Amino acid sequence: MSEGSQFPRSRSGLGKTRTLMSRTVLLALLLLAITGCAPTTAPLRENVDLNSVGDFALTERDGSTVHKADLLGKVWVASFVFTRCTGPCPQVTSTMARLQQDLPAERDDIRLVTFTVDPDHDRPDELKRYADAFTADPKRWLFLTGKEADIHQLLREGFRVPVQANGGEERRPGNEVMHSTRLVVVDKKGHVRGYFDGIVETGDDLEVAKKDFEQNYKRLCAKVLDLARETP
Repeated sequence: MSEGSQFPRSRSGLGKTRTLMSRTVLLALLLLAITGCAPTTAPLRENVDLNSVGDFALTERDGSTVHKADLLGKVWVASFVFTRCTGPCPQVTSTMARLQQDLPAERDDIRLVTFTVDPDHDRPDELKRYADAFTADPKRWLFLTGKEADIHQLLREGFRVPVQANGGEERRPGNEVMHSTRLVVVDKKGHVRGYFDGIVETGDDLEVAKKDFEQNYKRLCAKVLDLARETP
């Protein structure tokens, strides 16, 4: 997927050991300053109305089965990570944790949904440990696993984001899967309505990158709240 595409670019986890993960989580939390939700001018990819993400039946960390139908009537934000990732995943999940804090808890029509891209490793008990590390509220934030073929097909065809198990020299500890770091907003009808950055896209100027991310985050919050006010 090209850099100029309005849809998500792929990113892969980089790193050597599980020890780095906890350090990366701390760094991610430091990078993500707490701000409120307010609208700003949005890039094109943040204002789309695509077809339904398609049906699915996946296993939540508590062992229950979650279907797409369970999320109809709710606005939800999807993220894609894996628990042994030592690259961008902790920052993506930190952004989701920040949404859990900033979006109104009293609204029953907003959910956060994290899909593992490494389901053979990330069974429900592993996802529960990961979710607990980010203080994820099980009533508001789901963590889903299942068969790799089903999840990867859902990401490619339903969410239209890239995912692929790495092989050869690319497959190193913490870098088992190439996947998107975008957050995808889904409306009450189950349609994809926007793609947002889940991490600070570092470049030559970190301060500019952090400022751009904050604007992206405000637009993400505003998008969710606007869709929540819509009638399904």
